[in-house]
Formats: sequence, structure tokens, C-alpha cells
Amino acid sequence: MFENVSVKDWMTAPVYTIKAHTPISEAHQIMKEKSVRRLPVVHGEALVGMITIGDVREASPSNATTLSIWELNYLWAQLTVEKIMTRDIKTVHPETPILDAAEMMLEYKISGLPVVDHDGKLVGIVTESDLFRMLVKSRRKEPVGS
Repeated sequence: MFENVSVKDWMTAPVYTIKAHTPISEAHQIMKEKSVRRLPVVHGEALVGMITIGDVREASPSNATTLSIWELNYLWAQLTVEKIMTRDIKTVHPETPILDAAEMMLEYKISGLPVVDHDGKLVGIVTESDLFRMLVKSRRKEPVGS
């Protein structure tokens, strides 16, 4: 049923992105406002990393700290995306079969893959949510690829 379906048919585009020098607090705010769990990190049009809501949570201060609220806020403001982003990113192309993308996500235990064109330019992202949407629409007999 999905053998002829490509990533481009189900990816999310355009993609919200962020720069490496952005403070973590700003990245977290963007994720909350846009209701996304991951942000590709770009330098110009080149993909240089990925940051997830899990990365942000891990970098957040612990409640068990002895630092004051002012010290915590200062340290949090100094922490940038580049310090916690994942740099070795698995990607797919728009023409990649959707089942191959799903297999990669399963194999590498990742919930999203940036989609890049043949020049390496970020053109979209395919996530678990996109795959779930595809499955649900196919069950409802809606056209696959919309």
C-alpha cells in the first residue's frame, strides 16, 4: 500500500529552524509556541544539528540545586543550542520511500528525520506524527499523499 509513497508526500514543510547561537531558553519558547518537539539547527541553509525538547529538558536546571534563582537564570541564559544539539544527523531526501524513512527512525530510535535536497538544503521534516497521519488517513480511505 505504501510502496510508492515518498517522504515528500507526508513531510512537514516549511520547517521551523533555529541558529546554533540561540539561547536554550529561546529554543524552548519557540518549541512551546509552535507546538513542536524538535528544531533543526541551521547555518545559512545548511543543516548543522538538531535539538529536541528532551535535549532542552536534560539541560534544564535541577530542583535539587543549591544555586539561587538569579544564578540559575544567568546560567540558563548563557547556554546556547550549539552546546547541547546533536551534530551527527540522519537525513532523508524528498524522494526517499516513506517506508525506508520509517525503518531508519525505528533502527536509530529517532522520532524525526530532516529532509534535505541533493544540495543539502533543508526542505522539510518527517516525524512519527507524519507517519501516524499517513496510517490514519489510509485507513479512512483518504488519498495517500495529501
